[in-house]
Amino acid sequence: MRFVLASASPARLSTLQRAGIDPEVVVSGVDEDGVAASTPAELSTELARLKCHAVAADHPDALVLGCDSVLEFDGQVLGKPHDPDIARRRWYAMRGNVGVLHTGHCLRLGSDEVVRHAATRVHFANVTDDEIDAYVASGEPLQVAGAFTIDGLGAAFVTRIEGDHHNVVGVSVPALREMARDLGVEWTSLWR
Repeated sequence: MRFVLASASPARLSTLQRAGIDPEVVVSGVDEDGVAASTPAELSTELARLKCHAVAADHPDALVLGCDSVLEFDGQVLGKPHDPDIARRRWYAMRGNVGVLHTGHCLRLGSDEVVRHAATRVHFANVTDDEIDAYVASGEPLQVAGAFTIDGLGAAFVTRIEGDHHNVVGVSVPALREMARDLGVEWTSLWR
Protein backbone atom coordinates (compact mmCIF):
# COMPACT_ATOMS: atom_id res chain seq x y z
CA MET A 1 0.00 0.00 0.00
CA ARG A 2 1.26 3.46 -0.88
CA PHE A 3 1.82 5.69 2.13
CA VAL A 4 1.92 9.44 1.45
CA LEU A 5 3.16 12.00 3.97
CA ALA A 6 1.49 15.38 3.35
CA SER A 7 4.29 17.31 5.03
CA ALA A 8 7.60 18.93 4.15
CA SER A 9 8.96 18.21 7.64
CA PRO A 10 12.25 16.31 7.49
CA ALA A 11 11.76 15.37 11.17
CA ARG A 12 8.41 13.68 10.45
CA LEU A 13 9.89 11.85 7.48
CA SER A 14 12.87 10.68 9.52
CA THR A 15 10.63 9.52 12.39
CA LEU A 16 8.49 7.45 10.02
CA GLN A 17 11.56 6.00 8.31
CA ARG A 18 13.04 4.96 11.67
CA ALA A 19 9.67 3.29 12.40
CA GLY A 20 10.07 1.18 9.25
CA ILE A 21 7.90 3.21 6.83
CA ASP A 22 9.18 4.83 3.65
CA PRO A 23 6.48 7.34 2.72
CA GLU A 24 6.21 9.27 -0.47
CA VAL A 25 6.37 12.98 0.43
CA VAL A 26 3.86 15.34 -1.17
CA VAL A 27 3.73 18.87 0.24
CA SER A 28 0.17 20.13 0.64
CA GLY A 29 0.68 23.83 0.01
CA VAL A 30 -1.88 24.72 2.71
CA ASP A 31 -1.49 28.30 3.99
CA GLU A 32 -1.08 27.67 7.72
CA ASP A 33 -1.38 31.36 8.60
CA GLY A 34 -4.89 31.57 7.19
CA VAL A 35 -6.39 28.97 9.56
CA ALA A 36 -7.93 29.85 12.92
CA ALA A 37 -9.39 27.76 15.74
CA SER A 38 -10.48 28.30 19.31
CA THR A 39 -7.89 26.02 20.97
CA PRO A 40 -4.37 24.82 20.13
CA ALA A 41 -5.66 21.23 19.88
CA GLU A 42 -8.34 22.27 17.40
CA LEU A 43 -5.86 24.33 15.38
CA SER A 44 -3.36 21.47 15.09
CA THR A 45 -6.05 18.97 14.04
CA GLU A 46 -7.68 21.38 11.57
CA LEU A 47 -4.32 22.08 9.92
CA ALA A 48 -3.59 18.35 9.78
CA ARG A 49 -7.00 17.70 8.20
CA LEU A 50 -6.55 20.44 5.60
CA LYS A 51 -3.10 19.17 4.63
CA CYS A 52 -4.33 15.59 4.40
CA HIS A 53 -7.37 16.52 2.29
CA ALA A 54 -5.31 18.66 -0.10
CA VAL A 55 -2.97 15.77 -0.86
CA ALA A 56 -5.52 12.93 -0.67
CA ALA A 57 -7.55 14.57 -3.46
CA ASP A 58 -4.74 13.67 -5.89
CA HIS A 59 -3.90 10.30 -4.26
CA PRO A 60 -7.27 8.61 -3.58
CA ASP A 61 -5.84 5.07 -3.42
CA ALA A 62 -3.03 5.88 -0.98
CA LEU A 63 -2.93 6.03 2.80
CA VAL A 64 -2.35 9.78 3.33
CA LEU A 65 -1.10 11.35 6.55
CA GLY A 66 -1.38 15.03 7.35
CA CYS A 67 0.16 16.42 10.56
CA ASP A 68 0.67 19.79 12.13
CA SER A 69 2.17 20.95 15.42
CA VAL A 70 1.83 24.07 17.53
CA LEU A 71 3.21 24.98 20.93
CA GLU A 72 0.82 26.25 23.58
CA PHE A 73 2.75 28.54 25.88
CA ASP A 74 1.48 31.09 28.39
CA GLY A 75 -1.99 31.13 26.83
CA GLN A 76 -0.69 31.67 23.30
CA VAL A 77 -0.37 29.43 20.26
CA LEU A 78 3.15 29.50 18.86
CA GLY A 79 3.76 28.22 15.35
CA LYS A 80 6.91 28.75 13.30
CA PRO A 81 8.54 32.09 14.15
CA HIS A 82 10.30 32.58 10.76
CA ASP A 83 11.98 35.72 12.17
CA PRO A 84 15.10 35.65 14.40
CA ASP A 85 13.81 38.41 16.69
CA ILE A 86 10.54 36.56 17.28
CA ALA A 87 12.41 33.31 17.98
CA ARG A 88 14.72 35.10 20.42
CA ARG A 89 11.80 36.71 22.30
CA ARG A 90 10.05 33.35 22.53
CA TRP A 91 13.12 31.72 24.02
CA TYR A 92 13.55 34.50 26.58
CA ALA A 93 9.99 33.71 27.74
CA MET A 94 10.17 29.90 27.44
CA ARG A 95 13.46 29.31 29.24
CA GLY A 96 12.91 27.66 32.61
CA ASN A 97 9.20 27.23 31.85
CA VAL A 98 6.79 24.61 30.49
CA GLY A 99 4.74 24.49 27.30
CA VAL A 100 2.45 21.93 25.67
CA LEU A 101 3.24 20.71 22.17
CA HIS A 102 0.05 19.81 20.29
CA THR A 103 0.16 17.67 17.15
CA GLY A 104 -2.87 17.01 15.01
CA HIS A 105 -2.96 13.89 12.85
CA CYS A 106 -5.30 13.07 9.98
CA LEU A 107 -4.97 9.69 8.25
CA ARG A 108 -7.12 9.07 5.19
CA LEU A 109 -7.71 6.07 2.95
CA GLY A 110 -10.21 6.71 0.15
CA SER A 111 -13.22 8.40 1.75
CA ASP A 112 -12.46 7.07 5.26
CA GLU A 113 -10.40 9.07 7.71
CA VAL A 114 -9.33 9.14 11.32
CA VAL A 115 -8.33 12.34 13.13
CA ARG A 116 -6.38 12.38 16.40
CA HIS A 117 -4.70 14.91 18.60
CA ALA A 118 -1.72 14.29 20.86
CA ALA A 119 -0.29 16.61 23.50
CA THR A 120 3.06 16.47 25.28
CA ARG A 121 4.28 18.75 28.09
CA VAL A 122 7.74 20.15 27.37
CA HIS A 123 10.03 21.49 30.12
CA PHE A 124 12.57 23.99 28.81
CA ALA A 125 16.03 24.48 30.31
CA ASN A 126 17.01 27.77 31.89
CA VAL A 127 19.30 28.64 28.97
CA THR A 128 21.55 31.69 28.90
CA ASP A 129 21.21 34.69 26.60
CA ASP A 130 24.36 33.52 24.75
CA GLU A 131 22.86 30.05 24.23
CA ILE A 132 19.67 31.60 22.88
CA ASP A 133 21.64 33.84 20.52
CA ALA A 134 23.69 30.89 19.24
CA TYR A 135 20.59 28.73 18.78
CA VAL A 136 18.72 31.44 16.89
CA ALA A 137 21.81 32.12 14.75
CA SER A 138 21.87 28.44 13.76
CA GLY A 139 18.56 28.98 11.96
CA GLU A 140 17.05 25.79 13.35
CA PRO A 141 14.31 27.35 15.50
CA LEU A 142 13.00 29.63 12.74
CA GLN A 143 11.12 26.96 10.76
CA VAL A 144 9.69 24.78 13.53
CA ALA A 145 6.64 25.04 15.76
CA GLY A 146 7.43 26.75 19.04
CA ALA A 147 10.95 27.70 17.89
CA PHE A 148 12.54 24.47 19.17
CA THR A 149 13.38 20.92 18.21
CA ILE A 150 13.92 17.90 20.41
CA ASP A 151 15.75 15.94 17.72
CA GLY A 152 18.36 18.52 16.75
CA LEU A 153 20.37 21.34 18.29
CA GLY A 154 17.45 22.25 20.55
CA ALA A 155 17.56 18.86 22.29
CA ALA A 156 20.00 20.23 24.88
CA PHE A 157 17.48 22.91 25.81
CA VAL A 158 14.65 20.52 26.74
CA THR A 159 15.11 19.12 30.24
CA ARG A 160 12.22 16.64 30.13
CA ILE A 161 8.89 15.85 28.59
CA GLU A 162 5.65 14.34 29.83
CA GLY A 163 4.14 12.24 27.05
CA ASP A 164 5.15 10.85 23.69
CA HIS A 165 8.62 11.92 22.53
CA HIS A 166 7.70 11.36 18.89
CA ASN A 167 4.79 13.74 19.22
CA VAL A 168 7.25 16.53 20.01
CA VAL A 169 9.16 15.66 16.84
CA GLY A 170 5.92 16.05 14.88
CA VAL A 171 4.17 12.69 14.55
CA SER A 172 3.00 10.38 17.33
CA VAL A 173 3.93 6.91 16.12
CA PRO A 174 1.74 5.14 18.73
CA ALA A 175 -1.27 7.27 17.73
CA LEU A 176 -0.55 6.62 14.05
CA ARG A 177 -0.51 2.85 14.63
CA GLU A 178 -3.93 3.04 16.26
CA MET A 179 -5.26 5.27 13.48
CA ALA A 180 -4.10 2.81 10.82
CA ARG A 181 -5.82 -0.01 12.67
CA ASP A 182 -9.04 2.05 12.80
CA LEU A 183 -8.86 2.20 8.99
CA GLY A 184 -8.33 -1.57 8.75
CA VAL A 185 -4.61 -1.33 8.01
CA GLU A 186 -2.17 -3.38 10.09
CA TRP A 187 0.82 -1.29 11.14
CA THR A 188 3.30 -4.05 10.34
CA SER A 189 2.00 -4.23 6.75
CA LEU A 190 3.36 -0.70 6.26
CA TRP A 191 6.92 -1.68 7.16
CA ARG A 192 9.38 -1.67 4.28
